[in-house]
Amino acid sequence: MRSEFGKRCVLAAAVLVLFDAGAFSARAQQAIQNGDVLTGQLNAMRSRANGKRINTFQLVSEPRRLPPPNGLCGLETGPETFQIVTSSDAQVAQLKGFIGKEVSLKIDEVRCAEDAGQMSEAVVTKWSVMTKH
Repeated sequence: MRSEFGKRCVLAAAVLVLFDAGAFSARAQQAIQNGDVLTGQLNAMRSRANGKRINTFQLVSEPRRLPPPNGLCGLETGPETFQIVTSSDAQVAQLKGFIGKEVSLKIDEVRCAEDAGQMSEAVVTKWSVMTKH
């Protein structure tokens, strides 16, 4: 009797693990579309461009696929690190308050990282901070 109970417990645990793995795989397979929200921890990194120090931001999130032609960025699950490109001092100031914290960004343009100097798997060039009400 105990042996039968043990077998059922092991079988139930195996089914649960497969179910959880399938749920993770489904989340990882969701492609980011324009207007989608990407949530994760915002990190700040220092880098140099043309001898000038610039602020660089990186968002670490759950893996997300990119829409074609970018595909998976050469990764099985899609990118987890997203470089957030700033185009003005106002955008830099807006992000500085979220360093080390969780932030949600509305993504309007994203692509795979291709340049040798990029420290992220994907690059977000157009975005806006989503405020919490």
